[in-house]
Amino acid sequence: MMQNSQQQAYDRGITIFSPDGRLYQVEYAREAVKRGTAAVGIRTPEGVVLAADGRLRSELQVAESVEKIHKADDHLGVATAGHAADARRLVDMARRRAQVEKLRYGEAVDTETLTKAITDNIQEFTQTGGARPFGCALLIAGVDDGGEPRLFETDPSGTPYEWKAVAVGGNQREAQDRLEEGYDDLQTVDDGLRLAFEALAATADGDLTPEGMSAATIDAETATFEALERSEIGAHLDEHGLLDEGSESDEE
Repeated sequence: MMQNSQQQAYDRGITIFSPDGRLYQVEYAREAVKRGTAAVGIRTPEGVVLAADGRLRSELQVAESVEKIHKADDHLGVATAGHAADARRLVDMARRRAQVEKLRYGEAVDTETLTKAITDNIQEFTQTGGARPFGCALLIAGVDDGGEPRLFETDPSGTPYEWKAVAVGGNQREAQDRLEEGYDDLQTVDDGLRLAFEALAATADGDLTPEGMSAATIDAETATFEALERSEIGAHLDEHGLLDEGSESDEE
């Protein structure tokens, strides 16, 4: 009981470390990420793939209103997991920073520079009184000058990590296991899309439906962000046997 009351005291002190070196509010923010739907990023020789599953609260909800993947610049994309409003705030910051870099230096911001600018902002909210950490994680994908694909994850603590393939959000462990099993066989962006959808299927109770899902690619040769239409997502799911039998793609 004493330990529980001590924990509650450190819960109230957002910027105070507990005696065992923990920031409980940051840990709670990570829990918020785990409660979100999954997002996956995969780096391939031909470019980067982002894919995310969305959760429709009702059949009456417009699927296009569920935004999980965002274009940050012509060569940059962001996938999110966790609190959507927190994620949108960080995506807006990423877009502004990308434009400022372009206007100031006359060239596109590289993926690592943008990621560290975002995580610097996230970290400030772990040590500022009257604020709380962002309850979301981002996957920041891009193609840098020279055609090099890059993929980073941001943590609610403000720490950036670079990955070849990574999953965030609900049932992250199941998705990550599938990525680790299949990553060595990847050669093309289409291979990356297949593995991304397989990883998302591993987090779902059954097969996938294109409604609420989103996916995008960033081509290494052209450094161009391109979002997939739902009909294209449905076609990919159908091709790889991941489409829910009760769902129909827009092409059918």
